[in-house]
Amino acid sequence: MTPDQIAARVGEVMFANDVASKDTLGMELVSVAPGRAVMRMAVRPLHLNGHQICHGGFIFTLADSTFAFACNSHNRNTVAAGCSIEFLKPAHDGDVLTCEGVEQMLQGRHGVYDMKVVNQRGEVVAMFRGKSAQIPGTVFPVAEVPS
Repeated sequence: MTPDQIAARVGEVMFANDVASKDTLGMELVSVAPGRAVMRMAVRPLHLNGHQICHGGFIFTLADSTFAFACNSHNRNTVAAGCSIEFLKPAHDGDVLTCEGVEQMLQGRHGVYDMKVVNQRGEVVAMFRGKSAQIPGTVFPVAEVPS
């Protein structure tokens, strides 16, 4: 399998099991490539806080989920070791948020990834930076990868 095929397979396997992103929050996995991922989420009334704007926790979850797909795209089990987010613009009911995650550095067991969340007008809603740590195992069995 090529790196692109491996990343796509990781996306299929992880998204099929991702009840939180897919089923609970209605996120869509748009694409996964080596060190990259794109996810999308429509803001609905259930995402709104007391100010009638999208709760930051849902925006964070979109970025965190995108981070997970990007950092696992090499088929090595990887988890978050730390992250931060900057909320830059509110999102409203009916907005469609797209998050693109890009690997900035992968060295040994650790990586650094940047996520940018934009609305349907291309306005930046939030920036998220995550640090990843690889743990034992793979997302799908290595036996699936022909040598």
